[in-house]
Amino acid sequence: MSEINLFCLPYAGGSAAIYSSWKSSLMPNVVLKPIELSGRGRRFDEALYKNIDHAVNDVLKIIRNEISKTPYALFGHSMGGIMVYELARKIREEQLRPPSHIFISGRSAPNIPKERKKFSQMPIHEFRKEVLNLGGTPKEFFEHPELLDLFLPILKNDFRLVETYNFIEQNSILDNNLSILIGEHDDLTKEQGEGWSMLTTNACSIHYFDGGHFFLNEKTEEVIAILNKKLKQSKQQRAFQTELY
Repeated sequence: MSEINLFCLPYAGGSAAIYSSWKSSLMPNVVLKPIELSGRGRRFDEALYKNIDHAVNDVLKIIRNEISKTPYALFGHSMGGIMVYELARKIREEQLRPPSHIFISGRSAPNIPKERKKFSQMPIHEFRKEVLNLGGTPKEFFEHPELLDLFLPILKNDFRLVETYNFIEQNSILDNNLSILIGEHDDLTKEQGEGWSMLTTNACSIHYFDGGHFFLNEKTEEVIAILNKKLKQSKQQRAFQTELY
């Protein structure tokens, strides 16, 4: 059974560890490859990113060798979703092997205007309230000063990356298969979620889940079922193309 690597990028404040539980539920041929972003986990001592482009260039440096050898897919939630999109653009720009499938979760399409809250500029009490309302961040981080001192700079910087991201329309249309995952109670309009279909010349499927912004933590098995289904289809498509040529 041919392997396919699944590179996963985290949401704001997240580390590679948020995907560790996925391994047992993915198909046997799917190799889970969570990406550790700079400034967290085993890369805690490294500098935080200056902008989304800085992050994308770093991630591409990490995966460049592997994507040239093995079929792969990309997954990103929220901040990770916009990084995955820009990563796919960068991969195409450098004429590298394209991903078999792209999964973007909990993120509005960048071509559809969306009012952005300036989380990174909020005072700590307001920031705490807003982040806890989003979910996904254990409240213990805000109750223990020693954890807060470590976590807050990472989280605020991640929000700053998203808030300062600017969509560039030129060469914005991908030719990859996309799957868009959206929480039904997330703060996204239908237009913002389904706007991703305008950013690929290939297939774009939209999947809704019963939950808010962090539905992937509550509906993990349902999310992985979608991943397995789409990755199986991409494998069959690759096999068909091989037979043709």
